[in-house]
Amino acid sequence: MNEEGRGPSAEPLLALIGEHLESIRTALDDEEHALLLTRLTALAEAPPDDTMAVRRALQGVRLALRPLPFGHPVRVAVDGVRLTAAPPGPAAVTEALALISLMAAPDPADAGPGPAGTYAAGAADGRGPDPLLREPALSAAEAAARCGGAPPPELIRLPDPANGDRYPQFQFPSGCGTPHAVVLEVNRLLLADIDPLGAASWWLGTNTWLGASPASLLGLLPDHELVGAATALVEGE
Repeated sequence: MNEEGRGPSAEPLLALIGEHLESIRTALDDEEHALLLTRLTALAEAPPDDTMAVRRALQGVRLALRPLPFGHPVRVAVDGVRLTAAPPGPAAVTEALALISLMAAPDPADAGPGPAGTYAAGAADGRGPDPLLREPALSAAEAAARCGGAPPPELIRLPDPANGDRYPQFQFPSGCGTPHAVVLEVNRLLLADIDPLGAASWWLGTNTWLGASPASLLGLLPDHELVGAATALVEGE
């Protein structure tokens, strides 16, 4: 327990990930594993003395671990961590660096082309390194036109090396109109300006609480239920 009695703190959680890397790799598909590595990289690159940056990066790691089965010990720990608890320390960044070196090591059964220590899920078919970039999206110009100016920072913006910035289409009403107000509210909770891939994964992945992807429930489910689901994730409830 951490000093506030709200569940394990960040550093023990990261150590637990290291203890269960093999079972995590088995439980996650290639895309999910690649996303976890990306989120850990973001944590490793966070300034150790910037508590908010480290906290935000840890939230991205937690989001990436949500596909683990409910009985998995790391998933149990993830559900027990509250980001509102004691702030993470610089050791979280050090732990992330160690995990990256282990996770990025090539699998002997999966020898393939590519630089050592890299993970290029999705690159083999030429469609980009992240499957989220294949989701329907607006260009930066289209998003600006819908927003009547520069898109707000709360909107999920996915950098696409081939096509420029992409704004997932679900954030806007079908046909025309400004972004859904509930999307902006939830994106603020998910810190989409810091972790856009993690926020997009939450919206587009199946949510066990809601029984479907949150994006598919826009306009069908009361806004407060979407906000509640996001709040439960952030607070580890």
